[in-house]
Amino acid sequence: MTRPLVNEAEVELTAIRAQGAGGQHVNKVSSAVHLRFDVPASSLPDDVKTRLLALADGRLTQDGVLVLKAQQHRSREMNRLDALTRLQALVDSVATPPRARRATRPTYASKVRRLEGKRQRSDVKAGRGRHSGGD
Repeated sequence: MTRPLVNEAEVELTAIRAQGAGGQHVNKVSSAVHLRFDVPASSLPDDVKTRLLALADGRLTQDGVLVLKAQQHRSREMNRLDALTRLQALVDSVATPPRARRATRPTYASKVRRLEGKRQRSDVKAGRGRHSGGD
């Protein structure tokens, strides 16, 4: 199966000022990049869209728009590439469907080990309290 590629025409990139330390440079240059990707309106396959929208991710708005902010690098172009790479990595992470879980039963030996452990723990706890002795 080929991996679904994000179409750059569907991505909205905005240059903004970066936050944090950096001196005068960071205060006057808009080198950070704000990426917005409308998942429902994209050309990605429907199953990939569904899994992407199902992510419990704070970067996803209620309208299904994925918002990424890249401000790690000093140049706008590097931040743009970083944002697009992170978006593609997120799409790649949901590209393959999760394997279906097959219900299994515990083996007889694992049941015996579990019950033996419970019995030993019970004996330890039973030996703790006060004993009514002849003293």
